[in-house]
Amino acid sequence: MDFGQLMQFVITGLTIGSIYGLIAIGFVAVYNVTGVLNFAHGEFAMVGALTSISLIHAGLPLFLSIPLAIAITAFLGGMIEKTTLSPVRNASVVTLIIITLGLSIIIRGLGYILWGAYPLSMDPFSNNEPIHIWGAVLIPQSMWVFATMIVLLGGLYVFFEKTVFGAALKACVVNRKAAELMGINTKSLSTFSFIMSAAIGAVAGIVITPITSATYDMGLFLGLKGVVAMVLGGMNSLTGAVLGGLVLGLLETFAGGYVSTAYSDAISFAILILLLFFAPNGLLAKASGKRV
Repeated sequence: MDFGQLMQFVITGLTIGSIYGLIAIGFVAVYNVTGVLNFAHGEFAMVGALTSISLIHAGLPLFLSIPLAIAITAFLGGMIEKTTLSPVRNASVVTLIIITLGLSIIIRGLGYILWGAYPLSMDPFSNNEPIHIWGAVLIPQSMWVFATMIVLLGGLYVFFEKTVFGAALKACVVNRKAAELMGINTKSLSTFSFIMSAAIGAVAGIVITPITSATYDMGLFLGLKGVVAMVLGGMNSLTGAVLGGLVLGLLETFAGGYVSTAYSDAISFAILILLLFFAPNGLLAKASGKRV
């Protein structure tokens, strides 16, 4: 293998890993506040991507269709939490996870009815002329994916660490009862966490669509890989989720290059099984998500 091919594997792996990292960030945002693993999160990426494409086809420019699609998806996330999870908030975690699995199937089915089974594409956000780096090729849309992931990671860090609202969310995670005694409305914050997670999922789905296209079932694949990235990096760590996504993307790419692309998915889930056996809290953090 020459150096150019090695660089191509690295660039491709980081691109795929950034996609996984974007999805994993949304998982962590909900888990950190509610303690629930929301298996419907991948569907938010599907809804955001396909809604944005529909708005573009309806005649709206890209710069308007994207924020509108994000807002619609965020509203959907809030409605889902209010109508399906909030009424049973005191149920067991297993029950809530099963509910999110059911929601995932329902949203995917609605996606099939609304948008059909054929992939839909979106034009790149900028000039798509390939960039050559040491014998490897980088498409500009991949840079949009990298940049979006970094901006989201930085924005969420500032939100959780530097704002009063973020501090309130962290207080819910540490001690729900104490937060309520301090006047914090934990129910509203749980809804907000789903709104935020849905918006993040929509952003992820939209920014990757020019590379992968969008289908009604894209959320299933993205959701599963996002969970693996989340577990790999640490269940409650935003930075760990991003690093987990990047590591997973690189492992899949190199496995596909050196062994076979047929085994890349199997490797991902083998990693997940090994982690659940030997490091269930992830490699970079200890689980501390608590339900509110």
